[in-house]
Amino acid sequence: MTALWTSAEAEAATGGGATQAFEAQGLSIDSRTIAPGEMFVALTDARDGHDFVADALARGAAAAMVSRVPEGVADDAPLLIVGDVLEGLRALARAARARTGAQVLGITGSVGKTSTKEMLRAVLGAQGRVHAAEKSYNNHWGVPLTLARMPADTDFAVIEIGMNRPGEIAPLARLADLTHALVTTVAPAHLEAFDSLEGIAHEKASILEGLRPGGWAILNGDIDQTPILRAKGRAVGAREVLFGASEAVDARLVDTFIKDAQTVAQADLALPGQPPLRLPFKLNTPGRHFAMNGLATLACAALMGADVGLAAGDLGRWMPYDGRGRRESIPLDAADETLAFDLIDDAYNANPASVAAALDMLAASRPTDGIGRVARGRRIAILGDMLELGPTEAELHAALAVHPAMASIDRVHCIGPRAHALWEALPPRTRGEHAETADAFAGRAHALVDAGDIVLVKGSLGIGLRAVVDALRKLGQAAPSESDDQG
Repeated sequence: MTALWTSAEAEAATGGGATQAFEAQGLSIDSRTIAPGEMFVALTDARDGHDFVADALARGAAAAMVSRVPEGVADDAPLLIVGDVLEGLRALARAARARTGAQVLGITGSVGKTSTKEMLRAVLGAQGRVHAAEKSYNNHWGVPLTLARMPADTDFAVIEIGMNRPGEIAPLARLADLTHALVTTVAPAHLEAFDSLEGIAHEKASILEGLRPGGWAILNGDIDQTPILRAKGRAVGAREVLFGASEAVDARLVDTFIKDAQTVAQADLALPGQPPLRLPFKLNTPGRHFAMNGLATLACAALMGADVGLAAGDLGRWMPYDGRGRRESIPLDAADETLAFDLIDDAYNANPASVAAALDMLAASRPTDGIGRVARGRRIAILGDMLELGPTEAELHAALAVHPAMASIDRVHCIGPRAHALWEALPPRTRGEHAETADAFAGRAHALVDAGDIVLVKGSLGIGLRAVVDALRKLGQAAPSESDDQG
């Protein structure tokens, strides 16, 4: 097996010194999950990674990148000693990018980054060697870690780039040295750190600063902030492709409908230098927002040189992660598996746009009548706080009560102090229970669902809705079924 990094390569990239020769097959920042042969990167973030070097080496790490020899570690242990570990990781990232001829696409956006990244992994992986970030590794250490893990023989790389405050995206995009950049959308998120949606749009547009000369900017053409994105593209000399449902785009979502928990869609592609195409595609999850992510995926795949017809067929291989819209059946009777409800676990993250999309998806899903204590199957939403929305957070929560999808939802339960504004704004027909904490609600969850129901759990990660998801799963032995919701 070809090493990802030899000690000589790592020394040359970082300017550090190795205490002995080594070959690392991968990189890890977690001593608990490190695989034998990987190099442990002792980052200092919430905790000092130097405290775990001995454990990583005991678990079979090939070496550890450190800024000092940790206590309890022998001087002749396999170490790569650098001035600063995060800077060393960035240096490895630059070197990894420089040694590959891969097409490298960066993704940012308020909603849909991870789903679109995983769709691209699914379709590009069938046509070449693809490298993409694990989970949502999209921050100041996640992006360099993803790049530093990239094998030299990669054909396609997909790098997710996120932000919490101004000025974060552009340096990460420059580090990735992009051939393509995608902005999925701009929506209210992280408003604590930004004055307006326009401010968020400017930050998202800064991903284009990482494009190589003549690189491709794939931009959402349906939003009010599109002119901001396009202006940045012109400023950096990018070639532009717009996607969306409006007439004046290059990649257009023509039609979508939900059938048997799938999304069936058609796209028209009129990309520069390529013949016009009408492509049907299916996704194994309901939701028009997922179809829009699929459209962006097809446009990116085509511009990266992939066979877009094969890519359209391979979109059906994608499934959402746990916590990002995965749908599963929870049986309530061990003797009769048809007595079950469907759980949609979308508890990883939330902002007004992603919650609205999740509600649209729930409204389009079909419960099963006549099998539970309640004769008619119900659509139930369990919604937790949306965090980091700034001074208008109460209004943004309350506004969800009048979202059109609410007309098709039978019951809405709310969790958290911010979500109380939504609970108060709901009509009596829809208003369910409110709890201040997820743990408090979890103890009641068993009494609020029935066979035939479809139950959506959606909220920001910090509100802890995993406790509610776990409580619902414990009502039966969950059997994975179809898929749903948000990225």
